[in-house]
Amino acid sequence: MAFKITLITGGARSGKSKYALDLALQYPNPAFIATAQPTDQEMEARIKAHQEERAGQFVTIEAPLDLDTAIAHLPEGTGVVVVDCLTLWLNNLLFKFGEQGHDSSVEALLDRLKNLSCPVIFVTNELGMGLVPEHPLSRAFRDMAGRLNQQIAGVADEVVLMVCGLPLPVKS
Repeated sequence: MAFKITLITGGARSGKSKYALDLALQYPNPAFIATAQPTDQEMEARIKAHQEERAGQFVTIEAPLDLDTAIAHLPEGTGVVVVDCLTLWLNNLLFKFGEQGHDSSVEALLDRLKNLSCPVIFVTNELGMGLVPEHPLSRAFRDMAGRLNQQIAGVADEVVLMVCGLPLPVKS
């Protein structure tokens, strides 16, 4: 059975995560795969705010690197899973494996999406609409994120662009 894949993209603070959570709460037994790592106090505060926003309504799985494995081993009976977010996951891969080392993880994720046990809602950031970053690594990351977003959008059933808290359907 093929389950629906939804990709929600947009800029920072555009309402992506809230929209994803609202969609997920339409299903029974929602799960949440968190890719963020608490690398500093500011990130710790962001993670805590997101945890409070979910307020115990989701089973939470921490997967900063092994996203395909986390999706493959969701608790039995999971009705939907939110993955928040692909951009942070890619960041984690970049720092762990370098610029070329993320390819096998992306391929493993794309392969996993061919055999899902429930619908998946991905959250990602649209990074290509701003200034060209000054630093070569920042430009490489922006390019990697753009390619990843295109790959997920290509297999997604639905793509939504969030602007000012409003969902704009891009693919349905």
